[in-house]
Amino acid sequence: MDKSIQRIREQVGGWRRRLATPIVAVLLALAGYYVVFSANGLMVYQQKRRESRDLDRQIKTLQQQNSGMEQQVKALKSNPQTIEKEARERFGYTRPGEVVFTLPTAPAAPAKEKK
Repeated sequence: MDKSIQRIREQVGGWRRRLATPIVAVLLALAGYYVVFSANGLMVYQQKRRESRDLDRQIKTLQQQNSGMEQQVKALKSNPQTIEKEARERFGYTRPGEVVFTLPTAPAAPAKEKK
């Protein structure tokens, strides 16, 4: 009797292994798919990292622009030469007795005659 019980146990164990192997393989495949393609998977993670790097670059550029503008504002508040330069360039101010010559913009292309 012991041999028949042992043989039955071996048969059941064999069936368990035969059944468990594909089930485990399917579960691992599903887990792998989930890790790569889910809402928080590797694909989304890589995309978010690229976006983060792009935003970091934009922040750095904007900080540099902001710093330059702060320096320009500071100069416009306190430096008379900068104030005069801006007034001359932007508003066309002149000192008494100065004459300003302006050049025309690019000449218009002559109209072609139709034949």
